[in-house]
Amino acid sequence: MHSTKLFTSNSSEDTISLGERVGKKLFPGAIVSLKGVLGSGKTVFTKGIARGLKIKEEVLSPSFTLINEYEGKLKLYHLDMYRIDSEEEFKFLGVDDILYGNGVSVIEWGDKIEKALPEDHISVLIEIKGDTSRILQIDGIEL
Repeated sequence: MHSTKLFTSNSSEDTISLGERVGKKLFPGAIVSLKGVLGSGKTVFTKGIARGLKIKEEVLSPSFTLINEYEGKLKLYHLDMYRIDSEEEFKFLGVDDILYGNGVSVIEWGDKIEKALPEDHISVLIEIKGDTSRILQIDGIEL
């Protein structure tokens, strides 16, 4: 059982560094659900995860592509559920091979499809506290 941890980020670089710490601890089949309002830093956090997975390619938001793939220590699947309206629509995307494969899945707007995710997924809630400051609540992984 992993306890919930709270972290304060005062800059994008802080958020990337925390994401990197998470990325270094991820394993094949890990699923990370990112929650937070528009502009809270979900993609910034994912850039850190990518850094932790030794991915050199620039990480971009998958808002319009729905899924971006990156090669590193483990393959990173970066999904964006902003335009997905239900768990049924998510299942229709046919992402089971991604979610239950040997890569790492990071899902922005994961709260929209929470019930479709396995119970043991990692959850990250990002709250805006100022222009550059954020509170990150991380559950499901020891840091």
